[in-house]
Amino acid sequence: MKGKVALVTGANGGLGTYVTQALLDAGATVVGLSRKIQQSEFNSPNFTALSAEISSADGAKTAADILVSRFGGLDILVHTVGGFAGGQSISETEDATFQRMFDVNLYSTFYLLRAALPVMRKTGNGRIVAIGSRAALEPGAGVGAYSASKAAMVSLIRTVAQENKDAGITANVILPGTMDTPANRKFMANADFSKWVRPAAVASLIGWLVSDAGKDVNGAVIPVYGSDV
Repeated sequence: MKGKVALVTGANGGLGTYVTQALLDAGATVVGLSRKIQQSEFNSPNFTALSAEISSADGAKTAADILVSRFGGLDILVHTVGGFAGGQSISETEDATFQRMFDVNLYSTFYLLRAALPVMRKTGNGRIVAIGSRAALEPGAGVGAYSASKAAMVSLIRTVAQENKDAGITANVILPGTMDTPANRKFMANADFSKWVRPAAVASLIGWLVSDAGKDVNGAVIPVYGSDV
């Protein structure tokens, strides 16, 4: 991936850390975006930390403008940012909770794509991968707001795939089951971690999707459930 410019959102998160390192190892120039991120978090001359807020249209546009001004373009976009809320039935879910899930999981994706796509269309071979959730296809009790927001995000990414295939852009969604991250281990301390999805495995899949080898995969919704099936 030498010569490719990649943007990873949530670059220092539970999954984003693995994705960022995998792309750096593959030779890409990686811009790691997060609300709080330091240059020192990744020991590579090809890494650039970008502190930005993409939950608003202006924030996403500013981030895209900064990236273009520094690197001239964008070849790869990996969107790992997301949020979770659960424990309430639909009849009990408050407006603020429902709105927050759509802000974090859907609107941030929309704003980012709207800002990045005009730039990516100029490359002729752009790659987009977003992280959804198993709950997008298999909603469960008590996670209605989360499931709905992730399902809407899947639809958004698949629409992008159709609208931009003429420009050589692919857009795919990965749907992980529960990921083996420090935050999830803390939240579900009594779970069987061996059944969870390893972030490194998802990062490896993303690396393949954004490489030349993955150019024929477009509009796919890919389940990665680990052994908890």
